[in-house]
Amino acid sequence: MQTREKEALDGETLSEAAYKRLRRDIIIGARPPGERLRIEKLKAIYAIGPTPLREALQKLAQDGLVLSEGNRGFTVAPLDPAEFNDLNVARTAIEKEALRLSIQRGGDVWEARVVAAAYIMSKEDAALAAARDSVTDSWERANTEFHAALVSACGSNWLLRVRAGLHDLCERYRRVSVYQKLGSRDLATEHAEIAEAAIARDADRACNLTEQHFALTASALAESDFSGDGRHLDRRTA
Repeated sequence: MQTREKEALDGETLSEAAYKRLRRDIIIGARPPGERLRIEKLKAIYAIGPTPLREALQKLAQDGLVLSEGNRGFTVAPLDPAEFNDLNVARTAIEKEALRLSIQRGGDVWEARVVAAAYIMSKEDAALAAARDSVTDSWERANTEFHAALVSACGSNWLLRVRAGLHDLCERYRRVSVYQKLGSRDLATEHAEIAEAAIARDADRACNLTEQHFALTASALAESDFSGDGRHLDRRTA
């Protein structure tokens, strides 16, 4: 048995392992929009057999990340600005409710997490502004933790679960949007103002700033020279 298959069996099924790896690679652009997901090729890349790979692809099709083409197999779903706008509407509504509850309920531990996440975010925003050539994985991790920290005290596991799913689906769009606006958008100030409002317990201001923050990401994608198949992403977001 190959090493990766053994590792998967130790803690999860091969189907689950294949699903997680493929899902992550699609989100970060390693498997770009429009790519044909041929089983033989995926076997070589992930060292997982055809049956769990097909099960994973079927689940990814249910998530909307993969298109099933009947007898022709599977393809990574294209990027669609209209879909992102729809995702952004849902994400904004969930995020604002979770943030409002978190500001109301959060204590010293929550504040400390927000302050720490904001500090790391500021460093990553500065590095991103200086690079101006790609959206790094470290920036994405900092961004994920920053927004997760803000809502972490909301007290609702369901809100956090739905929010996390929307966040992941938005990520591959967000990478394109942020890339398109590198050097023209002050992400450091946007993030700092949201954190300051949250720590000051100004829920209305924090929610309004978050909504504006997400809206700018959506508008950047709409204004870009983005092409629906997203085939340029492999060189921009690898």
